[in-house]
Amino acid sequence: MGVGIGTDEKELILVLGHRNAQQRKEIRETYHQIYKESLVDSLQSELSGDFRNAIVLWTCDSSERDAKLARDALKAKRKGIKQLQILVEIACATSPNHLMAVRQTYCALYDCSLEEDIIASVSPPLTKILVGLVSSYRHDKVTVNSEVAKSEAEKLHEAIKNKQLEDDHVVWILCTRNFFQLRETFTCYKQLYNNTFEEDIKVCGKGDLASLLNVVVWCIDRPEKHFAKVIRDSIVGFGTDEDSLNRGIVTRAEIDLLKVRFEYANMFKTNLDDDVIGDTSGDYKEFLLTLLGKGPKGD
Repeated sequence: MGVGIGTDEKELILVLGHRNAQQRKEIRETYHQIYKESLVDSLQSELSGDFRNAIVLWTCDSSERDAKLARDALKAKRKGIKQLQILVEIACATSPNHLMAVRQTYCALYDCSLEEDIIASVSPPLTKILVGLVSSYRHDKVTVNSEVAKSEAEKLHEAIKNKQLEDDHVVWILCTRNFFQLRETFTCYKQLYNNTFEEDIKVCGKGDLASLLNVVVWCIDRPEKHFAKVIRDSIVGFGTDEDSLNRGIVTRAEIDLLKVRFEYANMFKTNLDDDVIGDTSGDYKEFLLTLLGKGPKGD
């Protein structure tokens, strides 16, 4: 692809679809040096439709991509769980360092913090948990304290028993503990009370807070399960939700897409590749299949 000479979609898929994040960064930088313009901007102007949206998402720097996804979610006219779960994914299904980079990029792009936009755009009691999640900087090492897990499982259960999902202990535990510690806490909870924390949340409440907390638990405990569901929900029903399908495949392609595919088959008794083939077409289909490892091979 070059300025003024049209676009070869197949070549774009072969080149960009088979490059890792560092290689894509180098391609963006080299493109800018040669053509004095942004590769992402060129893709935006020269392509169209679902293929353009997917390949732009893939080509962007990951922190810029997620900052834009967060901004779009917060500026949506309807901010239900479907939109707000994007913030949970960024906070709970990526690394602490990535979350920090997203927050910095968000400030640079929009001249305000992610926390400020959440407070301005989201109603209580969801504000409290979302601000806590995105402003957290968790310890990123495999450190687990079994006694702490037991104690905090008891605190979570107390909040469930009192039907106080917005309890300060719940917010503090979910927003500050490292992911390994939280998984141990969830395991302890099941051992102590015979139900999972997720199951008890559902019993405790059926509103937006309960739904959002379940997304938090899934993204921390089994992110591949959450994204399998995101992809499935994007495909079933009338029409395809391409934005969710893109997010489920593109943002996980370099993290845990193999696990997502396995979980998808396990949960829904169907093959993700086949469902993508059946629900998409053209260059868009070929690009998603390339990220899934099923498309044409690059050099």
